[in-house]
Amino acid sequence: MQPLPPPPEEAHRDRAEDSQWSRPECQVWTGTLLLGTCLLYSARVSMPVCAVSMSQDFGWNKKEAGIVLSSFFWGYCLTQVVGGHLGDRIGGEKVILLSASAWGVITAATPLLARLGSAHLVFMTFSRILTGLLQGVYFPALTSLLSQKVRESERAFTYSAVGAGSQFGTLVTGAVGSLLLDWCGWPSVFYFSGGLTLLWVCYVDRYLLREKGNRGQVMGLGLSSVFALCLGHTSSFCKSVVFASASIGLQTFNHSGISVNIQDLAPSCAGFLFGVANTAGALAGVVGVCLGGYLIETTGSWTSMFNLVAAVSSLGLCTFLLLGEAQRVDLSPTRGKRDLAKPGCPGWASVSPAR
Repeated sequence: MQPLPPPPEEAHRDRAEDSQWSRPECQVWTGTLLLGTCLLYSARVSMPVCAVSMSQDFGWNKKEAGIVLSSFFWGYCLTQVVGGHLGDRIGGEKVILLSASAWGVITAATPLLARLGSAHLVFMTFSRILTGLLQGVYFPALTSLLSQKVRESERAFTYSAVGAGSQFGTLVTGAVGSLLLDWCGWPSVFYFSGGLTLLWVCYVDRYLLREKGNRGQVMGLGLSSVFALCLGHTSSFCKSVVFASASIGLQTFNHSGISVNIQDLAPSCAGFLFGVANTAGALAGVVGVCLGGYLIETTGSWTSMFNLVAAVSSLGLCTFLLLGEAQRVDLSPTRGKRDLAKPGCPGWASVSPAR
């Protein structure tokens, strides 16, 4: 007699346990997410640490400074439910990685955004609202991730350990940020917290998620956009050369990631897909050149052009991290076997032809 299949509830429970982290994985993820929470609060409190110095530079009164400081929570309260829903649907780690990439770029670019024009208050208020929107998804997505990946007996400890990063991040930024503020000025605080966040994203993507294409859209698009922003806000020849070289050089990660991803995930139609991708790139070139010329003529400055490059790169990064999958989607999975069965192909003798 054939054994009876397990009840649906038991089968579902077994599948859930199989998808949970092992104890070593849980330890690594706990430390990593602890650091992520620390960096979340580091970016959050950068503005309060710098508020007095920025008020002196831009002539804000207490009311205007209060508007900038409170605007973070305008965005933060709007994405809590959305973050939890996305975490349940597409995975909390994806939501966390995507949001951290975006808020890291915005935090690192805050000093540049503050000097885009004379409307400092508007730009800073908008950037803080956007930062709040992005950070609002973190804890709901974290809760979703831990509920799915951590064993029930270890969830309380894991969540408590990860949550401790909030106090630690506030403490570190208050101490280190005060020193940076005194030594290098308020922009260095934002560069510090935003840069560390982007490095954390690269680490998580490379060593924990292990998705080759993501390592290239983070390196190629995320970091290069930061250097493009820096390029538009410097008058030093040496710095311009460094920023331009870094921005263009990092784009090679993007090119190699796209090419290899297409070949790995859909080898039977890699040529067609690459043609589609390259056509989209060519169309973006047509639109970008025209728009860039218009911006330069209108504003009389190259800064707007480099800001456009950074915006397009950041949009591409966010789109890929949200929608990209490291899952084979080959339309003809048996093609490789048919090719191997042909005489002259390596290994053809060990593959039986299809009957």
